[in-house]
Amino acid sequence: MATARPGWSRRAQYGLFFSLIAVIGGVVVGLVLLIMSMVAPRTFADIRGAALDITGPVTTALSEVTATTQGVFSGAGDYWDAARQNGKLKQERQAMLRRMVEARAIVQENRQLKATLQLRERSETVVATGRIVGSSFGSPRRFAILSAGKQDGVRVGMPVRSPDGLVGRIVDAGNLASRVLLVSDRANIVPARLLRGGIPVISQGRGDGTIDVRPLEVGRNPFRRGDIIITSGTGGLYPPLVPIARVVKLDDDGAVAVPLADPATTSFAIVEAPYEPAAVAAESRGTEPETP
Repeated sequence: MATARPGWSRRAQYGLFFSLIAVIGGVVVGLVLLIMSMVAPRTFADIRGAALDITGPVTTALSEVTATTQGVFSGAGDYWDAARQNGKLKQERQAMLRRMVEARAIVQENRQLKATLQLRERSETVVATGRIVGSSFGSPRRFAILSAGKQDGVRVGMPVRSPDGLVGRIVDAGNLASRVLLVSDRANIVPARLLRGGIPVISQGRGDGTIDVRPLEVGRNPFRRGDIIITSGTGGLYPPLVPIARVVKLDDDGAVAVPLADPATTSFAIVEAPYEPAAVAAESRGTEPETP
């Protein structure tokens, strides 16, 4: 009894048979068309045109599908490329903004330093120049730290000012740094006067970053919004004509002002000797100053 050859099946036989018929049919059709093109060229041209009419829509549809597919992939690639470029541009924009902020801060600091140096040149009682390295905001006590100490000649009680105005006075002095009692502290009382008219007033900190100003003459309120408060020189500690604050709000018998020399925006300050050292010393001893 004969056995089937390995890998041989009826399905394979049918496949081979139909393939052979398809090849033979293709050869026959090709020969018929070749003979027709030589014998009857006009009829062959009509047949070729009909074939084009049949295959034209199919070719057009396939072409559109191909173009659409390419457009989808191309559009997706362009989208991702645009998203990547957009992210890169955002990063460059953020970096540029940071550099702009840094440049503005440097320009502002250089301007303040230049103004401080000019103030030092104009003042004859400058003891030291330092940077304000910190200040208190969340406490009712208002202090600032100045990068100048005893080795620079700083002593307790000396006034501190910036090109914008009076900052405060020294209350603690170390070798390298000092603590400044700001004009906005409740314990800091400064004899002052109104720039407009020279009316004497008292400036006292409110502990919240503002200053309470009251006239010495009771019965009328001489203040207006925008008025500038300056030191009067009374008491001998602070020199006269130093700006202190600007009035922003009126009360029944006084006004509320904001310091012109804000430690948050002030980078440099100078320490000066007391305006009248003899008067300050006499006041600390509780005696009258000596007169020559």
